[in-house]
Amino acid sequence: MSRPSRRRVAVATGLLLTLGLSTACSSGKEEAKEDSSVRVDGKISITYLQKQGDQEYFVGEAAGAQAKAKELGIDLKVVNLGNDANKTVSEVQSAIAQKTNGIIIVVPDPAVGPQVVQTARDGKVALLTSDDQICTTGPDPAVCDKGDLVPRIGFSGEQMGTEVGKRAAEEYKKAGFKPAETRVISAWKQDVTVCGDRVSAAKKAFGAAVPGVKTIDVPTDNTPTGAQDKIAATITANAKVKNWVVWGCNDENVMGGVTALQNAGIKPANVVGVGLGAYLACKEWQTAKPSGMKAALFINGKDVGALAVQTMYDKLKNGKDFPKEAFAPTTMVDAASWKTAGVTCS
Repeated sequence: MSRPSRRRVAVATGLLLTLGLSTACSSGKEEAKEDSSVRVDGKISITYLQKQGDQEYFVGEAAGAQAKAKELGIDLKVVNLGNDANKTVSEVQSAIAQKTNGIIIVVPDPAVGPQVVQTARDGKVALLTSDDQICTTGPDPAVCDKGDLVPRIGFSGEQMGTEVGKRAAEEYKKAGFKPAETRVISAWKQDVTVCGDRVSAAKKAFGAAVPGVKTIDVPTDNTPTGAQDKIAATITANAKVKNWVVWGCNDENVMGGVTALQNAGIKPANVVGVGLGAYLACKEWQTAKPSGMKAALFINGKDVGALAVQTMYDKLKNGKDFPKEAFAPTTMVDAASWKTAGVTCS
């Protein structure tokens, strides 16, 4: 997944036709005009477009959004985009045709961002992202001017990564690992900006507490099987390493890493996995069987979905400006604390 797929290349190529328009629409005057055009006096209709809508986190996000919509008397439609960038654009167009007042979106591919932004502006609907960032003027949010990022509801990548790195360092010390015998696997989908923020912060926090441990960056597709395959190859190439620390963009990456290490015959006592999400990590803790998954940062999708809908409502009903970013709370959990923290584990 580190190389662009044909579909992504096609989408990104098509975006070149819209980038000029997107840039022209990013001035303060245009945004002010857009703000005044999306106010709603009657019943509000919102469309929530999610990538990977069948993933546990996004299922929770949809549930939180639906509960908040019911509370506020909003008509809410949730659409699963899967991983299809082309479907993203067609569903935005469909939502506008169905007279939605606002669109909240988690894009499968940030390259589609400028086209989504332009389509929403042409349709005079409010646009808010959740979880992942998109840029109004280009396909890569990582190199986007902060003023051209679409407002986002989610979690602070830096804060989350810092918590993961700190906990990994604590578990490393508790296990009695030594730098020369240990490697860190840092796994993430490398074109997703928020993932980069998370793993960079984890590395910084871990390094401040435990200097001298080498890190191996592993590009993945952010799925358990994809991460498992990539990390298995890394383990094979580093067969003499005794101890492993694993973190990543999400629970999928860490769970894939923990599984790969287990399959390679590495004992749980020699593995420190710190997940991000807790929705997969908790499955390791449902029995008393030892696991390399030592902890996970609990990020509750329900909180993000509810906050996104509330933020959109405030914009459409009261004209309140979107914040550049708004963050939901997080909690570090482990085998002893995940149930009391409210983690849903199915």
